[in-house]
Amino acid sequence: MPAPKRRSRAISRPPSPLALPAFDSATGHLHVVVDTPRGSAIKFKFDLEKGCYTISHVLPPGAVFPFDFGSIPSTSADDGDPLDVLILLEEPSFPGCLVPVRLIGVLEAEQTQEGKKDRNDRLIGVAAESRVYKELAELKGVPKHRLKEIEHFFVSYNEERGRRFKVLGRYGKARANRLVRAGERRFREKRTR
Repeated sequence: MPAPKRRSRAISRPPSPLALPAFDSATGHLHVVVDTPRGSAIKFKFDLEKGCYTISHVLPPGAVFPFDFGSIPSTSADDGDPLDVLILLEEPSFPGCLVPVRLIGVLEAEQTQEGKKDRNDRLIGVAAESRVYKELAELKGVPKHRLKEIEHFFVSYNEERGRRFKVLGRYGKARANRLVRAGERRFREKRTR
């Protein structure tokens, strides 16, 4: 009996999670794709060319991400990468998880490396499904000690990588939303070039 014929199947790559729109049109929530989960000592980054997550950086012993950290699809920061968001959520998710988020504010910051200064703002949002942080509507509602911990994480993370990270100010959700809209415009402009 002849061997059964095998069908050749073309392996197709699933669409990039970063191809989603920045906002969910039904709920108005921000789409955030988790890159690095809370508690991880490894920073992950989505590699668009390979279509998967890769290890970007290993933190020093004892250092971990205080909350999930992710990217906003269809946006572009000044450095060309998607805008970043720290997600207040009581438990870690996983790389690639799509989390609906309500923006509550932004830490406007400046990053210096080898004498070159760049803006590196850190958006902060609350996961729509969070039980612990659901009442937070603005950044000013985050306990001061928690904000200090978050700022300290970004300062020490960058310091360990030979960069200086300086928080310039804390602002609410209106300013954070303007930054996202500007990131969407940059993304569209980049695609039309």
